[in-house]
Amino acid sequence: MRTAYSVETVRAAERTLMARLPDGALMQRAAAGLAAACAQLLGRVYGSRVVLLVGSGDNGGDALWAGARLARRGAAVTAVLLAPGRAHPGGLAALRRAGGVTVPAADGVPLVERADLVLDGIVGIGGTGGLRAEAVPLAEAAHRSRAAVVAVDLPSGVDADTGQVRGAAVRADLTVTFGTHKPALFVDPAREHAGSVRLVDIGLELPAGPFLEALQHADVARLLPVPAAESDKYRRGVVGIAAGSARYPGAAVLAVSGALRGGAGAVRYVGPAADAVIARYPETLVSDQGPKKAGRVQAWVVGPGAGDDARTVAQVLALDVPVLVDADGLRLAPARDVRRRTAPTLMTPHAGEAAALLGVGRDEVEGARLDAVRELAGRYRATVLLKGSTTLVAGPDGGPVRANATGTPWLATAGSGDVLSGLAGSLLAAGLPALDAASAGAYVHGLAGRFAARHAPAGAHDIADAIPRAWRDVREAGVG
Repeated sequence: MRTAYSVETVRAAERTLMARLPDGALMQRAAAGLAAACAQLLGRVYGSRVVLLVGSGDNGGDALWAGARLARRGAAVTAVLLAPGRAHPGGLAALRRAGGVTVPAADGVPLVERADLVLDGIVGIGGTGGLRAEAVPLAEAAHRSRAAVVAVDLPSGVDADTGQVRGAAVRADLTVTFGTHKPALFVDPAREHAGSVRLVDIGLELPAGPFLEALQHADVARLLPVPAAESDKYRRGVVGIAAGSARYPGAAVLAVSGALRGGAGAVRYVGPAADAVIARYPETLVSDQGPKKAGRVQAWVVGPGAGDDARTVAQVLALDVPVLVDADGLRLAPARDVRRRTAPTLMTPHAGEAAALLGVGRDEVEGARLDAVRELAGRYRATVLLKGSTTLVAGPDGGPVRANATGTPWLATAGSGDVLSGLAGSLLAAGLPALDAASAGAYVHGLAGRFAARHAPAGAHDIADAIPRAWRDVREAGVG
């Protein structure tokens, strides 16, 4: 599992470590890892043109010390100083001793445009808002140049704790971060600016409770249900699907497709799309008696393609089993009914639905996804899976938010969310807590999207068909 910590926690850990180390030793550790990453990216250091964008903070110092190391290996290193009187003195002296030169920000753009590598040390992790005016032309020049752009700890201009980008920001090909990941490296829109991410261990001792988590194959493999020898379809869990309408029968079919591949022993369907469901998936157990009389069910999925069927949504919410609410169900479910539930509730909105639930604009949700998912989870006392370019999962208890790393833009296709709802609902029925069902479901669903679209554009049914392959990939890599 990869973890990310807040700026406040990172700074506290740095202060504790620096108190035990000789002066400047921590910066030297960071600079060594940074220089090694730059050298690997360059391939050939000798004769390469390296430009450092240097601000007044420690990130500028890291860049200067790393530049000195590269200069000693034969690179032509120029530091563009955005605050010449406040540049890190030790790093500046080291760069000059190694043969590097400095220029003011006004002279930097042509150098950036001709560089082989640009090292972004403008702003540290404490920066808020976009880049200042004098830095914007340098960032734009780096973006349009052929240079490899490497960010020191975090791309300048993004908010470390929230992932927000409130103005111009550096777009990196590689971000070299120190000690721990920062939340913005996992969360869009900042994540899009970070490029690939490399973590350099500098010896920080961090507390047990991270700000954000990102599961990996081994973590998800431990969560996915595996039938025991004595298992039957009921012991494995039965998931109920209350979805679809005369206008949207396909939503029911797609939700069932995800549920059938999600680890539960059986799928029960109630709703007006029974004929379409049975025609495609004859193994589905269909009932026309409504959710209360559908038979044994360990978890329900309600809402995909439901239209205006508020009655069914209300019936499902009244049941004392885990419930996943998606799509039309989010619009039809009264907040008070969700909050007073005692069994787990999992809500799966996309940004537009989240905006409607919060009473804000969609852009506000997209620009501050971490804030939005936490606010929804707290307001509804539910686990919330916020879909989008970064899928985030937050529980009602205020613990670490989970960010999914397997998503792909190919998942932005009609019906993909219905498949995810069925998959995550099936994991709920198999006994996973809501946070784990949402996290594992999003992970496998994202991986299935990658497999489905590897050679051609994929539809929702292709994503559903690729779930078994994704499941095997996780299990085989995660548990050997």
